[in-house]
Amino acid sequence: MGDIDDALDRADREGFTREPPRTLKGRINFLLKQLKTTKAVAAELGVSQRSVERYRKGDRKTPPQRVADRVDTAVRARWQPVVRGRRRKAAATTTSITGETRARFGYTAPIGTTDDGRVRRLTVHLPPAYAQRLFDARAQGAADRDLRAIVAEGPAPTG
Repeated sequence: MGDIDDALDRADREGFTREPPRTLKGRINFLLKQLKTTKAVAAELGVSQRSVERYRKGDRKTPPQRVADRVDTAVRARWQPVVRGRRRKAAATTTSITGETRARFGYTAPIGTTDDGRVRRLTVHLPPAYAQRLFDARAQGAADRDLRAIVAEGPAPTG
């Protein structure tokens, strides 16, 4: 995953209307509803099927940190798909995506003069058509380099 992918995931999480389950048992039960079998959940988390059964029953409440992180990631990736879809559709048709970046502005001048280039923080709105291209490319597994190229095209001046 790259920076753009991570930013889109964060934006998805900010749109949740309800928080995902907090307890390990609740999270495992949610994953079981989504993936149907303890074997599938175990494969997703990289643990044994028996461990999943222990987590589900509440016999084991504190998994190793790496497993807890995998559980959290798996739950958040599947949480509220309808809400995520609705937000993506709105961004791709009407509201667009807002991003923040840094750029150097200035003239070619000696260092220390007022015309010397400076790094500025920019907040830009990516037009809906570019937002749709970004979502489509991400769904097809595009590399971070390709996603960055789409984001860079959006605010570029035309003409």
